[in-house]
Amino acid sequence: MKTSKEDILIVALKLFSERGFDAVSTSMIAEQLGITKGALYRHFKDKQDIFDSIIERMYELDRERAETDSVPVSDYEESPEEYESTDFKAFCEFTINQFDFWSGDEFAASFRRMLILEQFKSPEKMQLYQDMIVKGPVKYSENLFGEMIRKNMLNSKARGIGARRLAMELFSALSLALQLDDGGEDRERIREDLKVIVEEFRNRYSA
Repeated sequence: MKTSKEDILIVALKLFSERGFDAVSTSMIAEQLGITKGALYRHFKDKQDIFDSIIERMYELDRERAETDSVPVSDYEESPEEYESTDFKAFCEFTINQFDFWSGDEFAASFRRMLILEQFKSPEKMQLYQDMIVKGPVKYSENLFGEMIRKNMLNSKARGIGARRLAMELFSALSLALQLDDGGEDRERIREDLKVIVEEFRNRYSA
């Protein structure tokens, strides 16, 4: 059966997430796929090209999920109107869905593991890790909560706390849930705990 670009990305990502980018060669990727290096190079010019394509694929998956869950797809600076119309309940539900995605989707879970491994290898990879796993999601949430406060979708307690701290509070719960999942705890139990925490968050700050 013909090997597709997607097949190469999946296998390469799995290897990168297990061994680290530097420890994996194009020969190893080709061997795992049962193809020649020449066949691999017909799709990608080198290992860095594969890595860059994995990142682009992850951004595509992020955009698809945002569209499905009716939350903003674009950055706030590009499309602030998307943030103005997002529902608080929908965003809370999106948080639960994010746990399902980052823990249960093989591509997403491997991508997250890869970035955790790679973050200290270079300033560029640290920036990528922060943009996609830490600072990026917090800033995204902060912008959303800022608009919700401005439009009186959240209560006075939320206004007193402020958008950034609301973002940190919600993201902390999601981040801890994913770390517990990394440690092998029962995923369904973690999900139920997170669901309760998010529901309490919504009840506490809804207008």
